[in-house]
Amino acid sequence: MNSIDIEKKWQQIWANDKAFATSDDYSKKKYYVLEMFPYPSGKCHVGHLRNYTIGDVIARYFRLNSYNVLYPMGWDAFGLPAENAAIKNNTHPGDWTYANIDTMRDQLKNVGLSYDWSRELASCSPDYYKHEQQFFLDLYNNGLVYQKESLVNWDPIDNTVLANEQVVDGRGWRSGAIVEKRNLTQWFLKITDYAEELLEDIDKLTHWPENVRLMQKNWIGKSEGLRFHFAIKDLETKIEVFTTKPEVIFGAKFVAIAYNHPLLQEITITEEMAAFITKCAQNSTSESVIEKAEKECVYTGLYAIHPFDTEIKIPVIIANFVLMEYGTGAVYGCPAHDVRDFELIQTIDGLGLLQTVHTDKQEIDLSKQAYIYADDDIMINSDFLNGMTAIEARVAVINKIEELGIGKREINFRLRDWGVSRQRYWGCPIPIIHCKFCGVVPVPSEDLPVELPQDINFDKLGNPLDHHPTWKYVNCPKCQSEAIRETDTLDTFFESSWYFTRFCNNKADTMTDKEACDYWLPVDQYIGGVEHAILHLLYARFFTKMMSDTGHLNNLREPFKKLLTQGMVLHATYKDVFGNFVHPDDVVNQGEKLVHAQTGVELIKGKIEKMSKSKLNVINLDTMLKTHGADCIRMFALSDSPVEKDFEWSAAGIDGCQKFINRLENIVEKVLTLENKQNSNSKLSSLTHATIKNVTDDIKNFRLNKAIARIRELFNALNEEVQREQYDQENVIEAIKIIILLLNPFIPHITEELWQILGNDTPIYKLSWPKYDESKLKSDSYLLAIQVNGKLKTTHEFASHVSEEEIRNTVLEIPAIAKHIGDQIKKIIIVPRKIINIVT
Repeated sequence: MNSIDIEKKWQQIWANDKAFATSDDYSKKKYYVLEMFPYPSGKCHVGHLRNYTIGDVIARYFRLNSYNVLYPMGWDAFGLPAENAAIKNNTHPGDWTYANIDTMRDQLKNVGLSYDWSRELASCSPDYYKHEQQFFLDLYNNGLVYQKESLVNWDPIDNTVLANEQVVDGRGWRSGAIVEKRNLTQWFLKITDYAEELLEDIDKLTHWPENVRLMQKNWIGKSEGLRFHFAIKDLETKIEVFTTKPEVIFGAKFVAIAYNHPLLQEITITEEMAAFITKCAQNSTSESVIEKAEKECVYTGLYAIHPFDTEIKIPVIIANFVLMEYGTGAVYGCPAHDVRDFELIQTIDGLGLLQTVHTDKQEIDLSKQAYIYADDDIMINSDFLNGMTAIEARVAVINKIEELGIGKREINFRLRDWGVSRQRYWGCPIPIIHCKFCGVVPVPSEDLPVELPQDINFDKLGNPLDHHPTWKYVNCPKCQSEAIRETDTLDTFFESSWYFTRFCNNKADTMTDKEACDYWLPVDQYIGGVEHAILHLLYARFFTKMMSDTGHLNNLREPFKKLLTQGMVLHATYKDVFGNFVHPDDVVNQGEKLVHAQTGVELIKGKIEKMSKSKLNVINLDTMLKTHGADCIRMFALSDSPVEKDFEWSAAGIDGCQKFINRLENIVEKVLTLENKQNSNSKLSSLTHATIKNVTDDIKNFRLNKAIARIRELFNALNEEVQREQYDQENVIEAIKIIILLLNPFIPHITEELWQILGNDTPIYKLSWPKYDESKLKSDSYLLAIQVNGKLKTTHEFASHVSEEEIRNTVLEIPAIAKHIGDQIKKIIIVPRKIINIVT
């Protein structure tokens, strides 16, 4: 059969019949499945396909189970890549973006994804971002948006501000440039107002991966401790610090302040201090980078006075690991009991250390490392704290500090307010006007949307909107005097923080259709990469709470009920002798070596890595669609490994899926010509119904690779049955129909075609998911370990009645095994119900 013709045929039937249109009947049981909407960067490659195929299987499954399914697609369409492409190709960012959307939409349709395209949206459309601008004004009027000058992360390549979450190892998350620090006036959202609720509600996300929940908890970073101040010798000024370990106060050997601490304005700055301050000012504000950097400091000549013993004077230093933006911009250091402080005293003379906590449980060698104590360890060298446990001493110090009136217990959060200003053109304009008489003036709602000018020029560095000759010049809405528009645009994470609410009714006149949102939200199943654990997922949770509090939602507090973080698609990388990456299509295997197809130069096979355009290890989706078809690609993307794990794209694996589909076509043709030989086979019927039961459970629990493996096991049993001289036609027909129905969510085109060939008038998408007969089930099964050359590769569950021949056939078709065995198999050893070992 011609897969391209079949796929086009059924895609046209689905479109004409509006097969996947979402119903507005809110009395039906609903299921909302959503993948994180993509940035329209150009063309999809097969690495992009996996998470969309996962979502499509789930959407198709729930439709067949009579759910009203919302499965939409849209485009996260603002962003710097469009500006960069505009500069490179001398085109408008909008033209580039919409052309990419057209290309990617066609690709997704060609894969057979069952989206309701009537719900499509693009975040760069004024019809979308006008609601975002109104929401910004609602937040402004509710005190959740404010403007201030702050030290920001500046990306010198993209020429824009980055949020802390967008700085990865000291570099911009998109450009890779080393991030600088600058003072700029920025707009902020008060996410810190929601820190406690964001933290507490993580425990309600019971269907989220534990690692994502933990990352969010750590990012919010709640800490309970003590805020107090040190007096400074010979100065009226005091230094305020926050600590979570006040019990080691007698081990304090320094007070460290940030390079831009206000105290430094009151003292003489030496040349050594000035040089160190300049160096610190050039460092990243990323905590992860600071944590990894060598700890450095410089003395100020000042001394802090110990709060419990005025005879103890503690040197004040400037340290490169203290940030003014975190806490109070000052900490006290106890090198004996803190890893970071211990690292610091290795680089500078004169600080020393004093052990203040002891244990008999282990030897402590403070010449090698700090001792990180337990709460029940005993205090020493600590005056009135001696003999207490560390936890008792913590309470005693806090009480004493509060009695002295120099501090109080306090809860702090690592989370900081979200800076949303970006100095770029291709983003949502911030609806604010600056008037020299009236100050900050919101754009009136009736004047929204504030649209981007189309006649934009990228010749100058910096913000193109700021350089535009006319766009920013307006009259003040209040006093009608000359004024200037805000030229910063919103961080693109603003758009992706609420788009899932818009899908509920993308035609609504207001930001949200609350009735539709009440029905559809929360999203039942959200799918996307773990790299968004902190950025997008935290912001979406934050927006959901704000939207409820400002009347855009009816008290919805969490947006996503279940979260699946899919694994990445990997592929080998190839390089020439100069270190340049080479595309897999240009690699020729000549047995003992790899060479370049055009030049004949010998190539080096590198690491197996995530598919990436920069490393040229992507597999072209359009090419694969032409050579193998959508169903084959879909099947391989899901059959090789669990969906939450990475998997390697391989020619052997996809060829194996192609062979299976060909065998499926052949057996349907054979079944049509079979005569009824009336030999009842209860084993086949039992396996058929067990497969329905198990595959149903597997799909609901995202064990999609197991579901496919079970169906293939049934297929092998069926294939063996039709080879017999006598068989039961009724059981054979039942088995092939069930195989086709169960495979439909995975490979929808060919299964619809084969279903029709079998004489069925009603297409599968109009049917119901098959039900199993409890009376025909046999629960006796076992797990077989599968080895290649004595090394365990995977396991597989088999029904007890399955023959050794069926076991061999099933095992050899498992993609995870096929890629390890090649064409040469010396022998296959089966230890019944325990192990199968393939020797090559």
